[in-house]
Amino acid sequence: MNGAPAEVGKLFVVATPIGNLADITYRAVETLKRVDFIAAEDTRTSSILLKHFEISKPMLSFHSYSGAGRTEEIVRRLSAGEDAALITDAGTPGISDPGFTLVHAAVAAGIAVVPIPGPSALLAALSSSGLRMDRFVFEGFLPLKKGRQKKLRELSGEKRTMVFYESPHRIARTLREFQDSFGDRKCVVAREITKVYETFYRGNLSDVRNIITASESRGEFVIILEGAAVSVVGETAYRRAEEN
Repeated sequence: MNGAPAEVGKLFVVATPIGNLADITYRAVETLKRVDFIAAEDTRTSSILLKHFEISKPMLSFHSYSGAGRTEEIVRRLSAGEDAALITDAGTPGISDPGFTLVHAAVAAGIAVVPIPGPSALLAALSSSGLRMDRFVFEGFLPLKKGRQKKLRELSGEKRTMVFYESPHRIARTLREFQDSFGDRKCVVAREITKVYETFYRGNLSDVRNIITASESRGEFVIILEGAAVSVVGETAYRRAEEN
């Protein structure tokens, strides 16, 4: 006698702290304790978080080298009725990490995807930058080689505030290229957000370049860059819209 078909599971996209573990939400902890298994970008990194909050759940790795087979495995388990949580090393899954692949596959398979919002380096840096944030564009990491100069040319006329991620060993180079491509615009560089050595560098690109080049660059960086100058007419229209 065949039993009733298993109810399809859910995929929970869970944001985790970007540095300070106290930033995790109650809902995130409850979700991680309730699911059947956790798909983590790096199981070694995530095990530290889970141990801190006394969460004991099976984990499997899901990163940029996992391949289609791992995605199919997770979707198959979800389709069979298991619930899973997707987490990244830090922050919100899918933002400059491979989480999109799994979410896309789950949606295509008719599986419910439930967001558990929380920390994001992108939004934390932008909201504290002091630069305009009514309109912005997130570019993540620039291409390392192929297409890098083309991307810089494409962005030279971008009027919205631009947000980038960068690693410590490339930050000086990227700021130099920004000044060469965009001119000496205002920028804010946030380092080690929510951690002990959290620092915000503010000023024109030339100013920030001098500070960071002269100091020891460690940690992950978020760069917030002023957009291209808008016309007087456009700026006037914007201010009138704000007043109304």
